[in-house]
Amino acid sequence: MSTLTLRAAPPERLDFLNINPAALSRLSQGEAERLEIGTTRTGVRLGDCFAVSLDGSDTLTLEGGHERLDRVGASLSAGTIRVTGDVGQRLGAGMAGGRVTVTGHAGPYAASGATGGTITIEGDAGDYAGGAVYAAKAGLDGATLIIRGTAGAHLGDRMRRGTIVAGRAGAFAGSRMIAGTLAALAVGDHPGLGMRRGTLLLGAHGRMASTFVETGTHDLVFLRLLGKALRGLSAEHADLLAKPLRRYSGDLATIAKGEIWVAA
Repeated sequence: MSTLTLRAAPPERLDFLNINPAALSRLSQGEAERLEIGTTRTGVRLGDCFAVSLDGSDTLTLEGGHERLDRVGASLSAGTIRVTGDVGQRLGAGMAGGRVTVTGHAGPYAASGATGGTITIEGDAGDYAGGAVYAAKAGLDGATLIIRGTAGAHLGDRMRRGTIVAGRAGAFAGSRMIAGTLAALAVGDHPGLGMRRGTLLLGAHGRMASTFVETGTHDLVFLRLLGKALRGLSAEHADLLAKPLRRYSGDLATIAKGEIWVAA
């Protein structure tokens, strides 16, 4: 297991786009320490902020996190990255495979555009987790995002494929959703606003937009299959499907092929 140990709080925001197990396995320790990770003209290198220990394996551990560590795991296609502590914005953005685990909190836009792999945040996540960055066509696009704590507003905004599981989330969860599955124990106002397709599974929610219509309760094979799929990610979320569920169809302001299932 290769290890990067944070020496002190970073002097500026750091870009970890090119820091992953595969990239480091091809470098000597000296070459790795000279990698540029700064985002200003100062010219911060990896060895300036981290003690570097490499063994060529497909697992990388960051001992000591910080909110200034941006795009951790963003270039990951295989292997594992584990962060002990917090990270900054765009955790795992665009990643294609592998696993990223953060024991602390993450900034905004976690897993934006991620097409594969699993991203787990044990703490909270900022706004637009699994959501689309400015001018992007889609947010989460096939990966699995697990947030054990609370996510901010616009969770899963414009997500196109994949699965998001969150403890709680702010307003506009699943906004502009194209497809995919989002499950949360509780969300704020206006879940699914502007969604075209996809499935939201909610334990509780705030105000529902008037462009959603309740269609009653249903016992569908799909719900049992969804429960089995969620059981491997979170038993608490899977248990929502054992309760009576109300179904809402919408958003009627779009093509209205989305659905919101709410525990009664």
